[in-house]
Amino acid sequence: MSVRIIVDSACDLTQEEAKKLDIEILPLKTMFGNEEYLDGITLTHQQFFEKLIETDILPTTSQISPYEYEERFQKIKEAGDTAVCITISAKLSGCYQSAHIAISGYEKQVTLVDSENVCIGQRLLVLLAVRLRNEGKSATEIAAVLNEKKKEIRLIALLDTLEYLKKGGRISKAVAMAGTLLNIKPVIAIENGEVAMLGKARGSKNGNNLLRELINQQGSIDFDLPFCLAYSGLDDTLLRKYIVDNESVYKGHTDSLPVCSIGSTIGTHVGPGAIAAAFFVK
Repeated sequence: MSVRIIVDSACDLTQEEAKKLDIEILPLKTMFGNEEYLDGITLTHQQFFEKLIETDILPTTSQISPYEYEERFQKIKEAGDTAVCITISAKLSGCYQSAHIAISGYEKQVTLVDSENVCIGQRLLVLLAVRLRNEGKSATEIAAVLNEKKKEIRLIALLDTLEYLKKGGRISKAVAMAGTLLNIKPVIAIENGEVAMLGKARGSKNGNNLLRELINQQGSIDFDLPFCLAYSGLDDTLLRKYIVDNESVYKGHTDSLPVCSIGSTIGTHVGPGAIAAAFFVK
C-alpha cells in the first residue's frame, strides 16, 4: 500500500515535475471562447500567455468536477492505496467542494486538505507533502501537518498591469485607467484563503522595494522548508531584476532560488509581468 498525493493544476507544477515528484495532477480547464484546454496538458504556461497576449478574448477557467475526483478516488481504493488530496483555496475555486462531494464512500482512503492558497503558495504545501511522504508518514499524518503548516505560508505578488483585473471585473475601468496613467504597480497577497491588496507603488523600482518591505514584514523566511519565486508571461526579465535588487534577502541562505512560471488559473487574472514570492515564515 502506498501513499499518493493528488493536487489540482492551480499549484502550477508541470506534468514533468509531477512525474519526478511522483504526484498526480488533475487539470483545471481553460476556455478561450469556445476552445477548451486542459491546464498544463493541452495548454502549457507559455502557450497560455501567447494566446492571452494575441487575443482580445478574456479566458475563463472551470473547476474540476466531482466525477473527475471520484474517478481518481476509485482507482486509489481499487489499488489498496491511501491518498492526500490538496486543493486550491476553497474561497477561490470550487475544487475543494467538488472533492468533498466525491469523497463520500472513500473517507478511509482519501484525506482532503484545503490549501487556503493558490499558485506557488499551494505548490509549497504540495512539496512539503512530498517530503513527508518520503519520510514514511501516513496520509492522515501528512494531512495533519499540512493543516498546521499552511497557516505559515506567505504568498506576495507584484503585478505589472491592471488590465486583466479590469477585464475580469475585479476593478473598474476608471481605476484601471488611472493606475495605468500613474504607472501603478499593485502588490497583492493571499490572506485567509483570499486575495488581499497590500499596497500600491508607482513604477517597477518602487514596486520591487515595496515587495521587499512587505516580505520582510511577514517575518523571517524558513529556508529549511520549501520556498519559491514565480513570474507570469513569456519571459522572466522582471523577476531576474527583482532577484538582483534583492540579493540580500536570499544570499547566504540558499545556493539556488527555485523559480517557476505561473499558469492559466492565476495568469487569467494577473496577466503577464507579475512576479511572486512564497515561503514559510519561521
